[in-house]
Amino acid sequence: MGTTTVNISASQVKELREKTGAPMMDCKQALTESKGDLDQAVILLRKKGVSVAAKKATRVTSEGSVASYIHAGGKIGVLVELNCESDFVARTDDFKELVHDIAMHIAASDPKFVRKEDVTPEAYEREKDIYRSQAAATSKPPQVVEKIVEGKMSKFYEEVCLYEQPFIKDQTISIAQLIATRIGKLGENLAVRRFARFKVGDVGETIAITKPGEGKAE
Repeated sequence: MGTTTVNISASQVKELREKTGAPMMDCKQALTESKGDLDQAVILLRKKGVSVAAKKATRVTSEGSVASYIHAGGKIGVLVELNCESDFVARTDDFKELVHDIAMHIAASDPKFVRKEDVTPEAYEREKDIYRSQAAATSKPPQVVEKIVEGKMSKFYEEVCLYEQPFIKDQTISIAQLIATRIGKLGENLAVRRFARFKVGDVGETIAITKPGEGKAE
C-alpha cells in the first residue's frame, strides 16, 4: 500500500506561522508531519520549542531590554525586563513583540512571582496550611488530603507565578511555553529577569525578581 503524499499550500504555512511565530521551514515541516492538520502542527511546533528551550536553558542571558505597558487609562502600569543572549536579538521585532506581550499579560493577570522557584517559603507554607486545613475538614484519609493539597498548590502556582499562568492572548499555552516557542524561533535563550506592576490606589506595588542564578541573567 503506497504512502499518501499531502500537498501543503503556502496559505497553510502562512496561517501556521501567524499562529505560532515559528520559521517558515519549521511550519512547513510540521504541517507535512501532521498531514496538513493545523492543530496537530501547532502541537508539534510547541514541543519542538520546548525541546530547543531546554537545550539552551543554561546559556547566559546578559542582554535584553526593559518594556513598559500602561493600561486602563493610566490606572495600571508595568515594567518588565526580558533577557536574551545578544543585542542583535534584543533589537528584533519578534523580541520586542514578546516583551510587550509579557508586559501586557502582567498588567492583566497580576502575577506575584516570576517562577515557582521564586515563591517565598512564607507564602508557600501559608497557602499549604490553608489548603491542608480545608482538606482535613472533609474527614478524608491523610493520603487523600495530601493529594488534594498537591492539586491545590499546582493551581496556586498557576495563579501567582508568571511562567505558570495561561497566556492572556492564548489560554491554551503558558507564558513559559510562549517563551519556549520564541527561543526556538530566535535561537537564543530568553528569560524574564524581573517585573514591577503598579496600580493606582494600591497600598503596595508588585515587584518580582527571579532568584539569583535563575535564567542565568547575572
